[in-house]
Amino acid sequence: MTQADATHRAIEAVWRIESAKLIAAVARMLRDVGQAEELAQDALVAALEQWPLKGLPDNPAAWLMTTAKRRAIDVLRQRRMADDKHEAIGLDLEALGEAFVPDFSDSLDDDIGDDLLRLIFTACHPVLSTEARVALTLRLLGGLSTGEIARAFLVPEPTIAQRIVRAKRTLSEARVPFEMPQAAERAERLGSVLEVIYLVFNEGYSATAGDDWMRPGLCEDAMRLGRVLAELTPDEPEVQGLLALMEIQASRTAARTDAKGNPILLPDQNRARWDPLLIRRGLAALARAEALTAHEGYGPYALQAAIAACHARALTADDTDWPRIAALYDALSQLAPSPVVELNRAVALAMAFGPSAGLELVDALREEPALAHYHLLPSVRGDLLVRLGRHAEARAEFERAAALTRNERERVFLLSRAADCRRVVEPPASLQ
Repeated sequence: MTQADATHRAIEAVWRIESAKLIAAVARMLRDVGQAEELAQDALVAALEQWPLKGLPDNPAAWLMTTAKRRAIDVLRQRRMADDKHEAIGLDLEALGEAFVPDFSDSLDDDIGDDLLRLIFTACHPVLSTEARVALTLRLLGGLSTGEIARAFLVPEPTIAQRIVRAKRTLSEARVPFEMPQAAERAERLGSVLEVIYLVFNEGYSATAGDDWMRPGLCEDAMRLGRVLAELTPDEPEVQGLLALMEIQASRTAARTDAKGNPILLPDQNRARWDPLLIRRGLAALARAEALTAHEGYGPYALQAAIAACHARALTADDTDWPRIAALYDALSQLAPSPVVELNRAVALAMAFGPSAGLELVDALREEPALAHYHLLPSVRGDLLVRLGRHAEARAEFERAAALTRNERERVFLLSRAADCRRVVEPPASLQ
């Protein structure tokens, strides 16, 4: 690797870590997220031009922050000069510049945490569509390029670019302030933030389409955002609950596929390959969530984390406390009812009390419009039918599930299960 290559890799690493802080700090100055991102990008371009020639600065993060803020000060100066109404104020912009960036060591603000929190709540504002929130959050807070986001979600790059541009325009036209929401709307806005982070994580954990069953990079991005949010809002139990859920789920990553990338279901996973560090971190976050809820009980994310913890604590699949998991799903279905929660509850009931108990609930969900094209409904039904010895029916369910999924790995896996059922129903002539 050449020195230039090493420098470019260092710049990419610093950008991925620091870009959100740069954008947040500049957005506080300009009150414009779109323009803040442009100026942060300008600072990145300057680094790409200067660092390979002059070498890495002693404090790369501070260098980028100083450069971005100086450009923001130039924008403020131009705004003031263009607006005659402000001439009378006589604001000394040079003094303002010194106040903002006295030197490299002081250019990282003490209130950067508040700025990041404002940026998170702005990027996930309910005025934006869910797709736009996801794209903008990954761009502004995840440090991902448009191309990286497009590849992660298997969407054309121009589509992602348009979503980001429209999201920034929508925020500007709606005059969404760059500030923390008032207490009355903070809970709703926090729910939007958590939803976006969890959507990103889920797409990494079980990819909806493409050739790979998982995209661990997206899981890592979501966990990084969750850790930042948990640090910024240490008293929010659902933030801790979501972080716990992601950490525990991600602990299974190495065991969820074989050497060829084929799926391995939870009961068949080698638990020695689960990451003990992530499990400990997840259980610690769950304990914090529990402490914060006091007597109020878990929220939806903490409940899901508690379910994941039951699996994490079981040394083997047979040790899993399925009655407790079923009880936790009962609570979740009361707190946050949805057809998907009911389908998961059916699995828990089947494991705790037998496949017939689960199949009864699954059959009740077959007319649910929201699950009409959800491949996991026939997949779960097929699994329960296999356990009941109804292999011909199970085969049809697995084939239907394979036709519905857009993930190639999952499609092949489901077809293999259908083939297994066919062999049971129609054994080779030599065995008949």
